[in-house]
Amino acid sequence: MKQQAAHILLVEDDPADAELTTRSLQHYEKNLRIVVARDGAEALDYLFCRGKFAARNGREHPSVVMLDLKLPRVSGHDVLKAIKEDGRTRCIPVIVMTSSNHEEDLRECYQRGANSFVQKPVEVASFRDAVTLLGNYWLRVNCAPPAAAFEVQ
Repeated sequence: MKQQAAHILLVEDDPADAELTTRSLQHYEKNLRIVVARDGAEALDYLFCRGKFAARNGREHPSVVMLDLKLPRVSGHDVLKAIKEDGRTRCIPVIVMTSSNHEEDLRECYQRGANSFVQKPVEVASFRDAVTLLGNYWLRVNCAPPAAAFEVQ
């Protein structure tokens, strides 16, 4: 069974958070490909091979989606809902990374199928540590779904 190269779809509109997350993950995993979507609409276009991503190979799924909730154009809640309702993307693990500490966000994300919910630490070192732990688990410890799991029945 051939394992595809790991790549992450990072959905983050804050340039500083996107840069820190990217640097933390690449420091930890040198050959990791990270695609950054700056809003929810761009994330959905990437995942469903639309717009500027129409030529992308739809069989190459991200190993994990790291998703902020408060996004322009399409909210993180709506992105999560679209991912988990579509058979082509349902099996992609989604980590919600947000500054929100609202219980309703936590409840709604898990009800919509989030695999993890992480409140972003404010301190840079703690943020970097959290990203490193997430990367270690989702890219090295967790067993990714096989390609057959993405086939729409």
